[in-house]
Amino acid sequence: MKYFSILKIVALLAAILPVSICAQSGESVMVMEAYSGKVLIASNASVKRPIASLTKIATGAVAVDWATATGKDIGEVRLTVPQTITLVGGPNPMNLQPGDQLTLRDALYSALLGSDNLAALTIADHIGREIQNRRGGSGDPVGTFVGEMNRLAKAIGMTQTRFANPHGLEREGAQAYSTAADVARMSIYAMRRNAFNFTVRQPERQISVTGPTGKRSFHIKNTNELIGEPGILGVKTGTTNAAGPCVSVCMDRDPLVRQKPDGTKGATPRRLVVVVLNNPDRFNRARSLIRQGWAAYDPWLASGAPVQDRKREMIDVPNPQ
Repeated sequence: MKYFSILKIVALLAAILPVSICAQSGESVMVMEAYSGKVLIASNASVKRPIASLTKIATGAVAVDWATATGKDIGEVRLTVPQTITLVGGPNPMNLQPGDQLTLRDALYSALLGSDNLAALTIADHIGREIQNRRGGSGDPVGTFVGEMNRLAKAIGMTQTRFANPHGLEREGAQAYSTAADVARMSIYAMRRNAFNFTVRQPERQISVTGPTGKRSFHIKNTNELIGEPGILGVKTGTTNAAGPCVSVCMDRDPLVRQKPDGTKGATPRRLVVVVLNNPDRFNRARSLIRQGWAAYDPWLASGAPVQDRKREMIDVPNPQ
């Protein structure tokens, strides 16, 4: 994973350059087809703004990439809840306490389905510490992990994004932002990872935590109301006062089978990604955009997928190693 090194100069520039961030000033929307990169609908898609727990899409993607790169089984890796969870605040659905243990898989379920901020921090602490151990480094392991989130964002073309933590809560003096277009990029990238894809499509999950008194079990429900509807695969919800209600949704359709000029048949996979930022009716808005997106994509594909201005009409999401 080439992006697994922290670019301190990039991080410094991101911290000192002026940033215009929009908060609570209308919605931002991006709809695109993931395999072709075709932009279908965009409104305020490049406006920088807080994205709340959509941040955890990057957290999950980095965690899954780390497990793949190191040959780890997410069901076997055991995390220890750090002392720093006392600094995060917010809901604590599993009543996590410093020193508790859970698997990386269960932490991902809690962070990505239940939007658990403390689980996200625990993931970042463990993996950041592992990265430091491999490099012989030191310092804040969560900061190391967030550095990898920003490194990945840069590698896949998220030029309008800066992550400040692994959970998405706003913190004074730690300016974080992204755009609807960049969240769509990260969603496409993350959904290519089988472990991430499998996790976020679950409507609910039973997980466990081990503490001083033994094992505790918890039932986690997916906060994404669209899960369970035909074709919906995920990916994440988020809400804070600054960001407003947000959602990123991924939907697959059966591949389109067509006959080629040589008489053979070819299949075109179809996947829609819809990002809605700051809309109080985010789920119904996403449903409407899904319909509009397919209505725009199908005739475009049928007409031969013409492209006049590739920079404006298409988005490429690479797969950095």
